[in-house]
Amino acid sequence: MSANTKKILTVAVVALVLFFLITKPTESAHVVQNALGWLRNGAEAILTFVRDLFA
Repeated sequence: MSANTKKILTVAVVALVLFFLITKPTESAHVVQNALGWLRNGAEAILTFVRDLFA
């Protein structure tokens, strides 16, 4: 992929995210909360695994 293509793709993704944040802020907040919840659950699972591994 060329540098121009990457730049255009990046601008398009940022524009799309901004569009959804502005037009649907409540739904966007729920999406972010869900994503953070998944990350938290994943981190907790990894910590549990490491704790059990060395216990």
